[in-house]
Amino acid sequence: MPAALPRRFPAGLLAAYAVWFLVLGIAPHSRAVWFAENLPIVGIVAALAVLHHRGVRLSNLGYALAAVLPFLHTLGGHYTFERVPFGLVTSAFGFERNHFDRVAHFSVGFYAFAIVEVALARGLVRGRGVAYLLGVSVIGTVAAVYEIIEWIYAVVEGGDAGAAFLGSQGDPWDAQKDMLADTLGALFACAVHRAARGGGSPGGDGASAGGSG
Repeated sequence: MPAALPRRFPAGLLAAYAVWFLVLGIAPHSRAVWFAENLPIVGIVAALAVLHHRGVRLSNLGYALAAVLPFLHTLGGHYTFERVPFGLVTSAFGFERNHFDRVAHFSVGFYAFAIVEVALARGLVRGRGVAYLLGVSVIGTVAAVYEIIEWIYAVVEGGDAGAAFLGSQGDPWDAQKDMLADTLGALFACAVHRAARGGGSPGGDGASAGGSG
């Protein structure tokens, strides 16, 4: 494979996301929910792009994991999460609710991989164990804060849009289960990092978390 292709991988992901975003922005189920769901995701993608431009770069594996959430969340924003066509999985496992939102929450945890890469490459922590603890802790904190934001939005917006954004589908433990899914995703991402990096260098696989380049 030509060396230029791996270097273009982040740009390819960004282009694919832009097309995905534009297509799913056409006639969503609820424009208010679409806007609320996509606002933080666009912010995340923009932040990754800016950091990449300034030289704070992940490995291609890091970008691949980071891309899962924007793609899933954008789909959820189009349909609202409880209406995403997920019937095959729901029926196969005998679920009583649409668990697409749980899958998306699990992918939130994948950002622990990026946190670990940057923390190790920049020497912010000593040892992978501490880096993994940092990654899981940050994701757990973000998960809790996001659940509070969801609650506030649901109260302020009210009506169908507020309920759709909250996405509890009648589950009184929805917030706690979402946070658990986020945390499990973070643990999975740390395991992937451990397996992918083995005994190599902390940054590894082309990750570059240096200063402006």
